[in-house]
Amino acid sequence: MDSSKEDLVLTLKSKVKTIIDLYETQKKINKELENNNRELKEKLILLEDKVSDVEEKYENLRLAKALVSSGDSEHSHEAKIQVNRIVREIDKCIALLNR
Repeated sequence: MDSSKEDLVLTLKSKVKTIIDLYETQKKINKELENNNRELKEKLILLEDKVSDVEEKYENLRLAKALVSSGDSEHSHEAKIQVNRIVREIDKCIALLNR
């Protein structure tokens, strides 16, 4: 083989090896990013559940506070609103069960 052809083949082999190395590096980075994404999605689900629980506890606390301080007309009105909301939710549940 000619010297220039050998140089060309060596150059081509070198470039192919470089491309393969870059591909492998990107493949590892992609896998790490996928794992990170999965972990973040799991954390997000946990945090959303936690927020939901805290919101429910807050609503229960507000209702309890409104019921305890029923002597105050403002709190009494709020308690009635909360009770009406709960009754509406129960009615919706009953309607869904009757379907």
